[in-house]
Amino acid sequence: MPILPGATLGILGGGQLGRMFTLAARTMGYKVMVLDPDAASPAGQMADVHVRADYTDLAALRTLGAACAAVTTEFENVPAASLIELANHCRVSPGADAVAIVQDRSHEKAWLADNGFATAPFALVNSEVDLDAALAATGTPALLKVSRFGYDGKGQARVATLSEARAAFREFGGQPCVLEGFVQLELEISVVLARDDAGHCALFPVAENRHDNGILDISIVPARVPDSLAHEARGMACTVADKLGYVGVMAVEFFVAGGQLMINEIAPRPHNSGHYTLDACVTDQFEQQVRVLCGLPLGDTRLLSPVVMVNLLGDRWHNGGPHWAALLSHPALKLHLYGKEAARPGRKMGHFNVLDADPEAALQLAEKMRNAL
Repeated sequence: MPILPGATLGILGGGQLGRMFTLAARTMGYKVMVLDPDAASPAGQMADVHVRADYTDLAALRTLGAACAAVTTEFENVPAASLIELANHCRVSPGADAVAIVQDRSHEKAWLADNGFATAPFALVNSEVDLDAALAATGTPALLKVSRFGYDGKGQARVATLSEARAAFREFGGQPCVLEGFVQLELEISVVLARDDAGHCALFPVAENRHDNGILDISIVPARVPDSLAHEARGMACTVADKLGYVGVMAVEFFVAGGQLMINEIAPRPHNSGHYTLDACVTDQFEQQVRVLCGLPLGDTRLLSPVVMVNLLGDRWHNGGPHWAALLSHPALKLHLYGKEAARPGRKMGHFNVLDADPEAALQLAEKMRNAL
């Protein structure tokens, strides 16, 4: 039986993704309980109840499980054990098995290789003695990335020699890492999708992504790639979800190199590159997250207009802050701020979407407004 409005939904994590889930759920008539240790969490500001506790706090997890008809997550680093505990009390989506694979780069890369998915060259590094053979396998230069808790360019280092690799590995505290070789990258794209209990997939349009210092800067939708490549990316993303037995919203990031697709990462949650859906699709990724969590039919993912999404980082909160008046003077520009109190360099504070029937006009205005801020 589906979970209907009036029920309470829970979410582990109180950042911007949790905030946008909370807004979607409350708009649809659900109550929301957020578990997050931060008293000023963006999602906690919007929720009916904010449980301020660590994600491993057993009493807090049991409180959440008892109060909620279903629980989801907003980030991948929630301990799998916490999801297992919650599953003893209520519906949990996505499940612990799938999250445990994709929250660890080493497990994720090995799983992708075992299941026949193309990736950039990589090697697993569990100790310093592994580095010599790893560099031989990937070539140089390469990226050394920590297996757990790295995101937005954090926990990674570019290395060109064995001595640099050793220094980076020591700087990361000797924790397990993945060494990734470089490819002749043409562009990066991503696919956000939802998969329900019956195995049905609803796929959003493919996004073309540009990064700056490892952080997403701009997403262009539809991606400027051949239809055949977009179709292949959507099919591959759905196959990933099927093989994981995944239930929920997820994103698959791809490299395009030599006209071929390589999977970069899997995110078991809504994704930054899917924020365009808030204004440009019949159903956005957060409503879709509510729908799949509650066992409702998946929403229509049609693109209503070409769109460009621009991230707003804390770097722009200087010299009086962003120039909101100029930004909001454009009627086809939609601003989303996350309610974060402190602006720091590299911190995601919000985003805006620019819609236009002409994709190039949307991109030109988006870049102009980003630079003007």
